[in-house]
Amino acid sequence: MIITFLGHSSIYNKKELFDKIKITIVKNIDKKDYVLFYCGGYGEFDEICTSVCNAIKKDGIRCEIIYITPYITKSEQNKMNHILELKEYDSIIYPPLERVPLKLAISKRNEWMVEKADLVIAYVKNTYGGAYNGLRYAQRKKKKIINLAE
Repeated sequence: MIITFLGHSSIYNKKELFDKIKITIVKNIDKKDYVLFYCGGYGEFDEICTSVCNAIKKDGIRCEIIYITPYITKSEQNKMNHILELKEYDSIIYPPLERVPLKLAISKRNEWMVEKADLVIAYVKNTYGGAYNGLRYAQRKKKKIINLAE
């Protein structure tokens, strides 16, 4: 099973949201499943999701936490090295985005994650921005979506 996340970069109710995400994941997986978590790694929602995934892993759920990078720039390579040192993620994937302009890379990365996902856990309140566009894309693709902001 693949679970991915879409949400705003600024979050105000972090502790409450951490708990909601964890409960949502546990309710939606079979403990026998091997779960792949596709994480974006940008913004506060992504940070919370990565923390939840690590907590779930410590609880004994068989899973892999994967950082999906939108870029292969020098600064992103430095970020990936730092990520690997911190051991927050088990691996890194760069989707086929070589021909995507840098300003569209995050949106196209989000679409790639949605396409691969069995479940999209979102925190989208606004009707604009990248998280909203990703949510709309998931809706068009008829993905199973749980929007915790509703």
